[in-house]
Amino acid sequence: MNRLDPFYPVLDSAAWVQRLLPLGVRLVQLRIKDAAGEHLRAEIGNALAACRAHAAQLVVNDHWRLALDAGADFVHLGQEDLQDADLPMLRRRGVRLGISTHSEAELERALALAPDYIALGPVYPTTLKRMPWSPQGLPRLGEWKSQIGALPLVAIGGITLERAPGCFDAGADAVAMVSDIIRHPDPDARTTAWLQATRARA
Repeated sequence: MNRLDPFYPVLDSAAWVQRLLPLGVRLVQLRIKDAAGEHLRAEIGNALAACRAHAAQLVVNDHWRLALDAGADFVHLGQEDLQDADLPMLRRRGVRLGISTHSEAELERALALAPDYIALGPVYPTTLKRMPWSPQGLPRLGEWKSQIGALPLVAIGGITLERAPGCFDAGADAVAMVSDIIRHPDPDARTTAWLQATRARA
């Protein structure tokens, strides 16, 4: 089973990817919700080129067709995204897969698809988007980890640098964050602090 870097920022533009990679980031997710067409294609291509230049791993959220077109080798799908994704094609192309889960039923469904990691969220309350699920809490991470074993577990939702140790102690192998980087007053310094805090877990 391939390990994930423990520091997993989720970014909404190629510009953010290009900004953070020189700081030492090795794993990023590009999650762009409100774009389409050539702009979205360009964003994925630019993010992928930056990651290749810095020997980093890019995970493309949702847009699996464009990810394939660009030559990306890792996608992340939510439960709704799974409805339309051509999973056999992704596997034939050697694309790795991460899947979001929020309930036991979703976990069971995800595990049946043999993903490369499982994400659980929201661990904490998040203001980034409206969530139909209550915060999962740290004990839930432990429950998930006991069920998935060696499969990497990603904690997401309301994760801050201060909350990260609790997530790791509860069973997470990696922590994903959005606002704690892109909405921080000093994103570069915050990213450096994250890298220093998680380096020993890599």
